[in-house]
Amino acid sequence: MRRLPELRQTTRRDWFASPPGRQLLASEADAAQAALAQRPGQPWLWLAPQAAVGTLPERGLYLVPGADDWSGPIRCRWPLPLANESVATVLVQHVAGPAQGGVLLDECARLLVPNGQLWIFALNPLAPYRWRWQGSGLQASEPMIWRRRLRQAGLVADPVSQGLGPRWRVEPSPDLQHGPGLRAAYLLRAEKRRIPLTPIRQRQPLRIGSGVPAA
Repeated sequence: MRRLPELRQTTRRDWFASPPGRQLLASEADAAQAALAQRPGQPWLWLAPQAAVGTLPERGLYLVPGADDWSGPIRCRWPLPLANESVATVLVQHVAGPAQGGVLLDECARLLVPNGQLWIFALNPLAPYRWRWQGSGLQASEPMIWRRRLRQAGLVADPVSQGLGPRWRVEPSPDLQHGPGLRAAYLLRAEKRRIPLTPIRQRQPLRIGSGVPAA
């Protein structure tokens, strides 16, 4: 397993602790809670740029990245000390930019149970709000880049992402819209599809009389 590259997490944490960063996280809070509520009682993993706020459902692990480790209820390094196919839902919330996405998604695919879901919150490079994070070291990328990496990790992404967060004003905006538009961030969901171990043989059509296939 490759090591997750250093993500300049001090700068990342500083920005998400600032008013623009806090309002963006507040905009994503409802969607994140909806992700955790989809499979009540099943294990989940949430990778986030800041310490958790409020009460979280049981049977989950909330981790914040440092320079070379992750902290939360446990402190660990990469790869995460979790069993293969042990997590039903994974949330990846602004903890990696495009350069680190491939390594991170490989690990998420390893941890997800068959038919488990991955929720990615990513910054929108077309949003006017990008001037709020300019100089912070954060990177934004279009949804198609994440979809390509998701395919490489063996995950199936939704065809359309959903925009959320403010456009320019520093205020929460949690409503979801079709496509990123000019919103500060977007949500992209993917699934680990169950693939049968034995290929299913295609049945030949029943032929009647002189070789004419039946309808």
